[in-house]
Amino acid sequence: MDRRNFLRLGAAVPVSIGAAGIAPAFSATAAQDSVSASDGWRVYEMTTEVVLPGSAGPATVWLPVTARSLGDYQRTLSSEWIAPGAQARAARAGRYGVDIVVVDWPQPTHGAPLTARMVNTVALRDRDVDLGAAPSRAARESAAAQQEYLRPTQLMPTDGIVRKTALAITAGMTDDMTKAQAIYQWVVDHTCRDSAVRGCGTGDVVTMLKTGGIMNGKCADINGLFVALARAAGIPARDAYGVRVDNSALGFKALGKAGDISKAQHCRAEFYAAGLGWIPVDPADVRKVALEEVPGGLPMTDAKVRAARAMLFGAWEGNWVAYNHGHDVRLPGGTTQVPFLMYPQGKTTAGMLDSLDPAAFGYRITSRRVA
Repeated sequence: MDRRNFLRLGAAVPVSIGAAGIAPAFSATAAQDSVSASDGWRVYEMTTEVVLPGSAGPATVWLPVTARSLGDYQRTLSSEWIAPGAQARAARAGRYGVDIVVVDWPQPTHGAPLTARMVNTVALRDRDVDLGAAPSRAARESAAAQQEYLRPTQLMPTDGIVRKTALAITAGMTDDMTKAQAIYQWVVDHTCRDSAVRGCGTGDVVTMLKTGGIMNGKCADINGLFVALARAAGIPARDAYGVRVDNSALGFKALGKAGDISKAQHCRAEFYAAGLGWIPVDPADVRKVALEEVPGGLPMTDAKVRAARAMLFGAWEGNWVAYNHGHDVRLPGGTTQVPFLMYPQGKTTAGMLDSLDPAAFGYRITSRRVA
C-alpha cells in the first residue's frame, strides 16, 4: 500500500500567533520562519502545570521543553514559564542539547502550594520523505552528528547481542536504505506492544533481545530497538522523545490524543540516509495500531495495520511534538540521570516523584490547537 495515500496536509487558512496570555517570570522566543496553514502548518499551545503541596519544599522539578527547530516539520514559536516564589531557569543538558526548565523551591511554604506553569507554542506539519528522490547536498548531515548517532548509550549498546542481531538481519546487504528497511520490518515482526508496561517502557534493548522470542514493550523499547540495531549496522539513527498533541487526521484512532495529554508521551525514531537526510520511522506505532485500534486488536494482515506499516517507514503525521533526541540525561543541578527525558521529573523532601503517574506527581499537560 502506498503510504503517500495516507498523508493529507489539510489546512487552508493562514494562522496568526498571539501572546500566550500569561506574565512569564522568564520566556524564550526563537526567531522562526513564518508559518501558515497554506503550507501545511498547524499551531498548538501546550501547557504543563505543576502543583505540589506547600510542605514538599525544598523541591525541584525539571520540565522538558519542545525542540526549537527540527527539519521542515517543527518550529517552537515561544516557550514561557512562571513559578511564583521559585527560582526558574532555562538549562541545556548533555551532549544532545536537551532543553529543560528547572524550577527550584528553596523552602516549604507550609501553606500555599508550590506551583509552576509552562506554555510551549509549537508549529507542526506532516512529514513525508520521498525515498526515491535524487540525492541532495542540502540534506547532508555533518560528519560529527553522524558519528554522534552511531555511539552506544547505557541501554542501547552496539556490541554483543545487538551487533550480532543487526548483522544477521542485514547479511548480504550493501546499502543503508536496504539495511534500514530490513531492520524496520524485522522489528515490526519480532516485537509486540504490551499494555501492561508502564509509561513508554525503559528502552533496555539487550533485555528485549535476550527473551529469545516475541519482544514485548512500548515505544521507547520498540523504537529504541530499531535505533540500536541500526547503529550496530553502521547506520546513524536516533530516538525522538515527545508527546502527541492532537487526534489523528489519517483515520488512526490509536495514534492521537488531544486535550489532556498527560499520558500521551511517545517516542519516535529516525535514521540517516546519505543524500536524503533523516528518515522518519515508527515501528512501535505499527504495533500500537495492531493492539489498540479496535477492541480485541487487529491481525497484522489487516488493511489498517498494513497501511500503518507502509506509512511509518518514511513518514510521520504532524500531531506529535518532539522534545529532544537525548539519552543518558543528567538532570541539571543534581546527580540524577534518566535514560531519556519526555516526562516531567521532580524531587521533594520525600525523594524522587513518580514521573509516570501525573496525578500522584502533581502535573497535568494539555494541548489545544491555535486557530
